[in-house]
Amino acid sequence: MERDKLKSRIGFILISAGCAIGIGNVWKFPYVVGENGGGLFVLIYLFFLLVFGVPILTMEFSLGRAAQKSPVKLYQQLEKPGHKWHIHGYFCLAGNYLLMMFYTTVAGWMINYFVSMISGKFNGLDSAGISETFKTMQSDPLSSVLFMGIAVVVGFAVCALGVQGGLEKITKVMMVALLAILVVLAVNSVIIDIGNGGEGLSFYLLPDFDRAAEIGIFNVIVAAMNQSFFTLSIGIGSMAIFGSYIGKERSLLGESVNIALLDTFVAVASGLIIFPACFANDVAVNAGPGLIFETLPNVFNQMQGGQIWGSLFFVFMSFAALSTVFAVFENIISCTSDLFGWSRKKACIINAVAMFVLSLPCSLGFGLLSGVTPLGEGSTILDFEDFLVSNILLPLGSIVFIIFCVSRYGWGWNKFEEEANCGKGLKVKRWMRGYMTWVLPVAVAAVFFVGIYNTFWN
Repeated sequence: MERDKLKSRIGFILISAGCAIGIGNVWKFPYVVGENGGGLFVLIYLFFLLVFGVPILTMEFSLGRAAQKSPVKLYQQLEKPGHKWHIHGYFCLAGNYLLMMFYTTVAGWMINYFVSMISGKFNGLDSAGISETFKTMQSDPLSSVLFMGIAVVVGFAVCALGVQGGLEKITKVMMVALLAILVVLAVNSVIIDIGNGGEGLSFYLLPDFDRAAEIGIFNVIVAAMNQSFFTLSIGIGSMAIFGSYIGKERSLLGESVNIALLDTFVAVASGLIIFPACFANDVAVNAGPGLIFETLPNVFNQMQGGQIWGSLFFVFMSFAALSTVFAVFENIISCTSDLFGWSRKKACIINAVAMFVLSLPCSLGFGLLSGVTPLGEGSTILDFEDFLVSNILLPLGSIVFIIFCVSRYGWGWNKFEEEANCGKGLKVKRWMRGYMTWVLPVAVAAVFFVGIYNTFWN
């Protein structure tokens, strides 16, 4: 069977960026910036994104394009006879399922908030009322499962239309709309902040070493390292699949840089929306994970035309979440089709049912299953699933990809370099070999151990 291909280079960039652009950018990034003192954190984050994210992203794309297979089968195509690298392929598939088991719930929250905002549900509520509304939304089993189900059905319905006719076509439209809404919201928020002295912009864009020292410079560096690493969803093959859908006209380091830049633009612009609005309305920016769901609706309530701006913001949030859902669902469909020989339609139907069932524990984890606390008192099923993906599968999977690409016992540096440099664009240089072979895996291992330490002992 001839492998599906993406129609255009822009489609590849937007779909890959869409996979990376998600709640990590527009939900987690702003509140982590707020918790870690603003501008200095942003600079450190950008540095680590360049030295961590781009090289590993290039490796994932190279493996996918060389093998022309999904992550669950690519190792068999590239590994030496008798080697067992392909075992990691099954962990990649498991990681994609596990990621979507909690991501679909959060995507459902975004859709629910858009519906609530545009219908005026938040009008007139103060901070306490909005916080209570969010907690009710989380704990209500009917609402939580319904909107999670909508995210699952919409995701697989788009993928069922095919790589070009569904995934590429719809993602292009959605990502262009996402970027347009993002710019409009950011410009509006910046104008408001300038009128109020520009405090939000100063906090967000100007490094303040004294503020960082109060938090702890080491803590700021570790937080930036973690955010830069996880924002691109590297380590479970989520990106490798799109490498298998493209031709050899462009070199892959250059494409990885383009995707990282687009991902960074969305994350930084999200901060331009949130921090000026918070400072203009005297709202704390270090509110943590509740910043988006509990704090921002109150900010919009205080703005002229707030219902319109709030509705635009949460449709933007919904698009960002769904872009990742579409991309990861495509990975799951391709993996299961390669494993079992299913048609696209059959893979979509079976996986839609499986994904809905697998997502139920997280969806019910704030209500019926709120007594289940896998990581200790106060934790949720979502926290546990996120920990398994973010702190275990992503960093360890990235180390496997790195070693496979640079080691003579795996695919090997020469083959990786040849594949990555095929086509026009930015090339992997010979001097990068030492860094990618020795420094990069050690740095990723440090991210892994710091994540484990922070979860259980900090």
